Amino acid sequence: MSAAMPDIATASAQVWEAWRTERHRSVTAPTGNLALVETRWLPAGERPDLDAARAGQRESVTVTTVARTGMITGETEHGLRFWDADSPAIGHFVRTDAFPYDPAWVLEATYTPVEGARRVAFEHIRDNGGTRDLVVPGDIALTVGGTDYTLSAFDDDGTLLLVFGDPTNGDTTYGAGRFLFVRHTGEGRVLLDFNRAFVPPCGFSDQYNCPMPPRQNRFHLPVEAGEKLPVFRDGHAGTH
Repeated sequence: MSAAMPDIATASAQVWEAWRTERHRSVTAPTGNLALVETRWLPAGERPDLDAARAGQRESVTVTTVARTGMITGETEHGLRFWDADSPAIGHFVRTDAFPYDPAWVLEATYTPVEGARRVAFEHIRDNGGTRDLVVPGDIALTVGGTDYTLSAFDDDGTLLLVFGDPTNGDTTYGAGRFLFVRHTGEGRVLLDFNRAFVPPCGFSDQYNCPMPPRQNRFHLPVEAGEKLPVFRDGHAGTH
C-alpha cells in the first residue's frame, strides 16, 4: 500500500497542474475575468439593448447582459457587460501564482442539508458595506488545525461555492478572500480541495462585485494551498 501512495500523489498533482492550465486559459479568454472592462447598470425599469450597445465597438469587444437583485427595492436590475479580448490586463498578464500542491489540504467534511435552504447575508466588495442574501442549502462541518468550523457555501448555479478567508489574505493571497467549489462525494459528505482555491473574479477586474467571506467562513490558521495572486508585467495594476 505504501508503495502505491507516491503514484496516487503524483497523479493528483498532475490533475491539479491540468486544472492550473485550464484556469490560465479561462481567465485570459475573450470573455474571461481579465477581459471584463466595464459593467454598466441601467436605470430602474430599463432593459438592455444589445444591438445599440454593440454599435461602434471594436471587433475585439463582446457585449453581454447581466442582472441582479436590487439591495433596496428587491427588484431585478439589468445591466451590460463589455469584454475586450485585447484588454491591457490580458496583454500584461503573466500567471497566477499558487502554493505547491499539498495533499494534506484535500479535506473531507460532513454536509447537512437545511430543509428549504436558508438565505445568508454576504457583504459584497462594491456595495460599501451593504449585504446581499444568497441561498445556502446546507451546513459544511469540518475540523481544521484542531478548530471546528461550520461553513456556509452558497448555491452557484447548482454547485456549492465557498467564499473563505484566512490569515494569508492581503499578504500572500488576495485580500478579500478566495473561492472554492465544493464537491459532493456521497450521502452527507463533501470534498474541499483547497489546492483548487482560486482568486475571485474581482481580483482580475474591478468591474465585478464579488461576495466576501462571512465570519463563519474565516479560518484562524493560514490556508497555504491554492492560488495566491495574479502576476502582471511592466507594473500593470491588473484591474481595469
